[in-house]
Parts: sequence; C-alpha cells; structure tokens
Amino acid sequence: MTTVISCGEPAGIGPEVAAKAWNALRRPVLWIGDPRHLPPGTPVALVEGPEEAREASVTALPVLARDFGPPAVPGQPNPAHAQGVIDAIACAVDLIRAGRASALCTAPISKAALVAGAGFSHPGHTEYLAHLADDADVVMMLACEGLRVVPATIHVALAEVPRRLTAGLLERVLRVTHAALRDDWGLPAPRIAVAGLNPHAGEDGLMGGEEIAMIRPLLARLRAEGMDLRGPFPADTMFHAEARAGYDAAVCMYHDQALIPIKTIDFARGVNVTAGLPFVRTSPDHGTAFGIAGQGAADPRSMIAALDLAGRLVANRGTPWRR
Repeated sequence: MTTVISCGEPAGIGPEVAAKAWNALRRPVLWIGDPRHLPPGTPVALVEGPEEAREASVTALPVLARDFGPPAVPGQPNPAHAQGVIDAIACAVDLIRAGRASALCTAPISKAALVAGAGFSHPGHTEYLAHLADDADVVMMLACEGLRVVPATIHVALAEVPRRLTAGLLERVLRVTHAALRDDWGLPAPRIAVAGLNPHAGEDGLMGGEEIAMIRPLLARLRAEGMDLRGPFPADTMFHAEARAGYDAAVCMYHDQALIPIKTIDFARGVNVTAGLPFVRTSPDHGTAFGIAGQGAADPRSMIAALDLAGRLVANRGTPWRR
C-alpha cells in the first residue's frame, strides 16, 4: 500500500526532502499539499487518491493537490498556509483510517506559523496526531540502525524535569514503549534500559534521590509483571556499542539525555516515531531548516529512512489501523 507524506511547512525543506526521497526510492507514496510548493522541475502526477499512487510513482511524485493560496517563499513561513498544513495532516490520517493508505510520514511543521495562522492549540505534531486518533496515549521514540531512545519528558526546561517526572508518567512511557517494541518492531520480549535522572544514577542518594524514591521501586513493580527492565543506569555508560547490544530501547529522563546519543551515532538518518498511535507515523528527525530552504541543499537521508521505517513497521503490524 501507499505511505502518505504530509507536506509540512511549505517555506521549509519539507517539500524538497520529500521530492528527493521519492526520486531515490521510486515507491508508492502520496504527497498531500500544494504542488506549487515543490522544488522547480519535480515531476508531478496529480491523483485523486492513494489507489493511483503505485503506477504513478514510477515516473512522478503522486500529489493529492490542495490550494494553499499564496505561493511559498523559502525561509519565510506564511501564516496563510497554516490551515492547509493542518488539513493535510488530518486528510492523511483519514485515508489511513479508511484503509486506503498504509502509514503517515510527516514533513516538519512550524508551530509558530500554525499558531499565528490557525490558532493551533497543540504542542506539536505528536499531540495533534494523538488527538486525531481519539486521544491515543503516545510517546516519542527516536530510532536509527544502532539505537532506539524514548525521552520521558520532552520539551520542558531542565529545571522542570524533576517536578514533571512522576511515577505515573514514567510508568505510562514504559508501558507504551514496551507495547510498541512488541507490536510494531516485532520483538516478543523487549529489553528496555532505563536511565537515571541524576549523575551516576544518583550514586545511592549522594547525587539525588529520585532513583531510590521513585525509579527503582517502579521498575521493580513492573518487572514483577514480567517486563524486562534494566537499570536505572548512569546515562554516561549506556550508549557505547557494547552497552547498546544489551537492550532494544533506552528510556531516558529528559530530552537531551535521549537525543544527544542518537544524533551522535547517526545524525543524518535518525527517525522520529510516534509510539502508541493506532497507525504508523514516522518523520525525519529534523526541523524546517529555514536557513537552507529553497537552495537545493537539504539532505533527504532522514526522510528516506523515515519512509523505509514506515514500511517495515506496517509490515510488522499487519494492518494500517489497529482498532
């Protein structure tokens, strides 16, 4: 079946990396957006739906065309495009829910432009997709060939992390991660390594007490249910090659603790996966990159990896929409 690509921010590099990824893969994809926003010279096939994408993808990028109004100016997001960007995402989800498409790969959005132009009320892509999927319980996973990481807290100030990091939040993240590894990644007995919050995982309370007071008791309780949870480990010892061989995913306590290692290991091919949705959603692990938009310099490897991974996860699931 066909993977849908939502256009993302028209003034960013999303249209460029989508066109380059299609050209590299020549597999059935469907781009939803305004075809005027694609790079000049992109071969386009205007289609009515994903059913036409397989044949069209051989020679052109299949496009489900939407009129966004004003033309896009690279590097200058236009709030007038905001509703079109939002509607493209919702349309993609509707196609998957109806069984007409297999997965969603989202190009980067500009939240500021969506707020300014359409009063977008969600913190980001992930939360909006959860809303479209009947408020699914989701977590953000970043993946490359050598590592999968999940941050328990995401876009919050470091000083806020200890307050936000509750036993309830961490349990939810661990359960969603465990289910995703089993159902989406095809791992019948997932091994999850858990980082400590503090240096040296608290060093028995000398450098912080969260590990003793909350993280260790929670892990012990979930282990008693049969989950293979390891740690809490000092984060600085978790990501060398030998350590990574001992687990299937690492759950970290905050944003940089998770994202620094994966971006160090494979900066160009990291993929953002939303675990917990009833459908597969992947995204390149980069932003709109306004500074290089329109220059033909955008690297499509993360988008290519995101499309590849979407296909693999759908194959493991065996269905586009898990009801």
